Amino acid sequence: MLTPSERFVKRFFDILFSAIGLFFSSWIIVIAFVLASIDTRRWGFFTQTRIGKGGKPFKLIKIRSMRPDSRISTNVTTRNDPRITPLGGLMRRLRIDELPQLVQILTGQMSFVGPRPDVSGFADTLQGEARIILSVRPGITGPATLKYRNEENFLAKEEHPVRYNREILWPKKVRINRNYVKSYSFRKDIRYILITIFLVLEREAAPNSEVANQSNADLLSPTK
Repeated sequence: MLTPSERFVKRFFDILFSAIGLFFSSWIIVIAFVLASIDTRRWGFFTQTRIGKGGKPFKLIKIRSMRPDSRISTNVTTRNDPRITPLGGLMRRLRIDELPQLVQILTGQMSFVGPRPDVSGFADTLQGEARIILSVRPGITGPATLKYRNEENFLAKEEHPVRYNREILWPKKVRINRNYVKSYSFRKDIRYILITIFLVLEREAAPNSEVANQSNADLLSPTK
């Protein structure tokens, strides 16, 4: 569990760097919003109800990267999802679609590092010790997000991706996020952020390189 001083430092960091991030990236958000509106022919911001700190729902904001498809109703997204546009795929790869969440970090709905917020039916159903996950703000990145950063790729290989996500991936993420909160340190938060930045830059610079395709276990072994 986070101590009061750890919560203060974490929140101070979030406020300071989300404000700096918005100052430098606001023009990117505006351009991405316009391009997404044209590309998807819908409002360029996508909002979806997710579960936040304390189990309270909030509206997650992203740049829209998908077109609606009446044949698909699931919230689970795979690499081959036909709803993802080419432009949307690029923005998702570079994490541009998540830049609006800097506003939500600034206002206190999210943090840079924490459990990734899920739709209703997951975090809000946690019981017992697992509910410790809900004691912190959800994050843009974190140990579970990094470990399963290629989630869309291997979900595409599953015959039943929705069931696999709920029965296999979700319990594993819960264990990782529970350990993150129980053994929290600000130093680890900084490491997760740096790894995330490195992966985004490496994936764009050399998407087929050995580093870009490095196994999750090798990348995160010091944080297990």
